Amino acid sequence: MKLIVGLGNPGPKYDGTRHNVGFDVIDRCQDKLNISLSQNKFKGVYGSAGMGDQKIFLLKPLTYMNLSGESVVPLMNFYKMTAEDILVVYDDLDLAPGKIRLREKGGAGGHNGMKSLIQHLGTDRFKRIRVGVGRPDHGQAVTDHVLGRFAPDEREDVNTALEKAAEACEAWTKEPFNQVMNQFN
Repeated sequence: MKLIVGLGNPGPKYDGTRHNVGFDVIDRCQDKLNISLSQNKFKGVYGSAGMGDQKIFLLKPLTYMNLSGESVVPLMNFYKMTAEDILVVYDDLDLAPGKIRLREKGGAGGHNGMKSLIQHLGTDRFKRIRVGVGRPDHGQAVTDHVLGRFAPDEREDVNTALEKAAEACEAWTKEPFNQVMNQFN
């Protein structure tokens, strides 16, 4: 089993914001993997499909970013998954818009959604795709930046990054993650 989690905040108020790039990647994965998020349980919306000899899950936690672990871990426990079975997609201030980075483990880097996951999982050893959203302008609060929308001149680069991240997720359903990292980093 494999679980791909996109971090974000629920509701139309947050659609298209920098903090919701994880949700945006899951939306693209639904099309690529032909998985509908048709189930509302575990404080999130999720769906699954059989692919070859494995089952692939997509999840959008509806707990708000800072409580993401409250959705991910119950779903994992119910389906008897381990941290090795998950891939988390989320926004990263330290990467420019349009950039992605794949890693097999790591700290939270100040990201509250990742802090929640690490706390609830009890480990930081899980796969992740960081999608660049850039740093706030001088004097702008980080919260305002991540809850804001991309500038029109960033949109093309961001769409490219979202597509690359979704392609990396799809590749992980077929290949070992280290091969996916070599291909997409």
